[in-house]
Amino acid sequence: MAVFKLLRQSPWSARCGLAMVLINIVAAIFAPVIAPFGETEITGDVWLPMSSEHLLGTDHLGRDMFTRLLYGARNTIAIAFVTTMLSFLVGSLLGFLAATLKGWVDQLISRLVDILMAFPTLIFALMALSVVGTSVTALILVIAILDSTRVYRLSRAVAMDIAVMEYVEAARLRGEKIWWLMRQEILPNAMPPLVAEFGLRFCFVFLFIAALSFLGLGLQPPTADWGGMVRENAGAITFGIFIPLWPAGAIAFLTVGVNLIVDWFLHIASGLKD
Repeated sequence: MAVFKLLRQSPWSARCGLAMVLINIVAAIFAPVIAPFGETEITGDVWLPMSSEHLLGTDHLGRDMFTRLLYGARNTIAIAFVTTMLSFLVGSLLGFLAATLKGWVDQLISRLVDILMAFPTLIFALMALSVVGTSVTALILVIAILDSTRVYRLSRAVAMDIAVMEYVEAARLRGEKIWWLMRQEILPNAMPPLVAEFGLRFCFVFLFIAALSFLGLGLQPPTADWGGMVRENAGAITFGIFIPLWPAGAIAFLTVGVNLIVDWFLHIASGLKD
């Protein structure tokens, strides 16, 4: 009931964002049911226009674009979500640990994070993926490690402010262990900024995977991926065919939807009424 009440009080921008995200989630979950063809099935000629058979036309190999978009949603969103979850698990855990223990533990973790953050993210990812390969597992691990450095910085900064509060000091005096302090005292009070950051990090990871796929080091063909679909059909623009705009529009559509929800959550967390 509290969720429905919160949704009724939400602004139209948040409702639009939620609807946009839900459309993508439904498309990702029910892609095999909704899609009229198989993910890699060639169903017609190259770059056919929109028709009753091919709602969004065909791609550079004659595969149905509507089908590819649906499967691309499943692949791209799922990988982005798993990667973001892993980066938050690692980054927030290390950030809370550094803020709670302080001293040499804080210095050691922070300096390692500084080393990773010294390299441009895209260049580091390209180098790492060139060495370890472009499998889905390698893609998730490389991006999660790089993204966890940003999560670490935020979680450490938030936890540093919480760790000096009186209720945390009282828990220390009671003899509570480090893990108890992190789980019971720091985590609940750090949730609002972390949840908001999760939405922003998801957008970043989602766009980063699309960029890597566009450069040829993301999800590999014939797996459907929005970034890869833009790269594969980029040549169509030369002939006045706007097929690449469908996956590019899908990327923008989901990104805008997530950001609208994040803006609403930040408004709630700030305590502002208007």
